Amino acid sequence: MPVTHQQLEQQAIWQQLVTQLLETLTLVPYQDSVFIGQSHDYVGARIFGGQVLGQALMAASHTVEHAKPCHSFHGYFLRGGDINKPVYYQVEKLRDGRSLASRQVTARQYDDDNQPSIIFTMMASFSPFEEGLEYQQAMPTYPAPDVLLTEQQLKDQVVGKIPDALKARFMRQRHIEIKPVQPRDPIHPKIMEPSQANWLRIPQLGKQSIQVQQALLAFSSDFYLIGTGLMPHGISFMTKGLQAASIDHSMHFHRPFDMNDWLLYNMWCDTTSQSKSLNHGQFWQNGKLVATTQQQGLMRLR
Repeated sequence: MPVTHQQLEQQAIWQQLVTQLLETLTLVPYQDSVFIGQSHDYVGARIFGGQVLGQALMAASHTVEHAKPCHSFHGYFLRGGDINKPVYYQVEKLRDGRSLASRQVTARQYDDDNQPSIIFTMMASFSPFEEGLEYQQAMPTYPAPDVLLTEQQLKDQVVGKIPDALKARFMRQRHIEIKPVQPRDPIHPKIMEPSQANWLRIPQLGKQSIQVQQALLAFSSDFYLIGTGLMPHGISFMTKGLQAASIDHSMHFHRPFDMNDWLLYNMWCDTTSQSKSLNHGQFWQNGKLVATTQQQGLMRLR
């Protein structure tokens, strides 16, 4: 079947988006164990949390031998970052053992007076793949991605409800292709059980190192996760007076995966209290649990 003009146009858009995403993860060495990252407007004037996660993980990976990918990280968002200023990632080598390597990453930005502010800190651990005891739960069953609409197609259906001032940002295509299993109405959200799932992938990504794959999954993990805690309250990110932000974010990588192909991102929230929600997620591919994540988010109604 011949490729249509619309398909060619979409392929060109994805190629541009992928190039931009990989450029975001390409850090510039600055000093010994210090790397500079540039920002892109993924969500607005503040740096997208997923970008900081991905860049910090890349910075740490640059100081670890290639045969040791990350198996876990724990990060804290301390201040909002400015997309117009570079981010300096300083990596401290805490330990290099035969199997495990540990790194601490501190992300800083400098103001107009050259005064530093720490915006993020991360502890990360690395180890090689090895044979051992294997167990996992069964992959949850959801409709396959080929029968679902993309996030972009769903936006087209509700764009008429979006205020004119927000339409351009709302309709902008993400750098990750996402297919929600059970879409929500962002304008009139209903009270729902705090559980949701998305299929996601990065079209035209091509072959990438496991370090880049892990950074891209960390980037992707920040989409929708904090929103799970909003579901039992019948509110969305477009609810007037909502203040929402990520406080911390952890991730464990269990098995290899490929962002070129569909991954199932299964999310749930087990509690909201003290203006915070605790949200959990699992990434599945081809029946295998490849990564888990957890995030505590701030959520206030003013």
